Amino acid sequence: MKKLSYLSVILLVLCLSSCSVIAGIFKAGAVVGIISVIVVIAVIIWIISLFRK
Repeated sequence: MKKLSYLSVILLVLCLSSCSVIAGIFKAGAVVGIISVIVVIAVIIWIISLFRK
């Protein structure tokens, strides 16, 4: 019975730590996505300004 309890605690700790890692990855992905959208919009505006001159 103690082995089952230890196994449950170890499994719970592993699951919680992996969830926080995945949350960090998604937060970083959101920041990278926002920055890439801003860069793409800036490049499009730059290309349009080249054709207007």
